[in-house]
Amino acid sequence: MEIKALARYIRISPQKIRKLIGAVKGKKVEAALNELKFMPLKSAGIVEKIIRSAVANAGQNPKMDVDSLFVRNIVADEGPSLKRFAARARGRGTRILKRTAHITVTLADGSM
Repeated sequence: MEIKALARYIRISPQKIRKLIGAVKGKKVEAALNELKFMPLKSAGIVEKIIRSAVANAGQNPKMDVDSLFVRNIVADEGPSLKRFAARARGRGTRILKRTAHITVTLADGSM
């Protein structure tokens, strides 16, 4: 059985989240959370929080064994970008894109 947690409009670039997805995908939840705790990236804290949310979602199902869960998949999709302008030389302005991300975490139990 699969459990999902979704975080939308997170104010970080999806490219930065994709850096650490490979380090966590396929591991048991306990090992993945332990590894994320000691990563010095902002995205590690965000992904850790979403995985904890998915574990809490799994805890609502009485048939689900929370201890046997593993990270099946993590996807970081691009959300809408905030468009800003910064002053440049000779009275010009340049566009700055402040990107957002939609992060989906899928957990599965070990019985599959």
